[in-house]
Amino acid sequence: MLDKKTKDKIIEKFRVHATDTGSPQVQIAILTAEIKELVEHLKEHKKDFSSRRGLLKKVGERRKLLKYLAREDKKAHEDLLERLKL
Repeated sequence: MLDKKTKDKIIEKFRVHATDTGSPQVQIAILTAEIKELVEHLKEHKKDFSSRRGLLKKVGERRKLLKYLAREDKKAHEDLLERLKL
């Protein structure tokens, strides 16, 4: 899990407007950071199957949000992919 400071930095970097905390861009950025953290954990703990399941759920959720963003705002989708290096 991400700590509060890390999450706040991500929200600050990817928010769309001043009070934004839940736009698809912010949600995708947070999920990406959590996915990276879980991947590193699973490299060390190969038999942690419950964490692997959580990772797959997060990847699926991120995929759904990316599809939504691509459908609703193509420019924002392309910009976000470039910023996250996906």
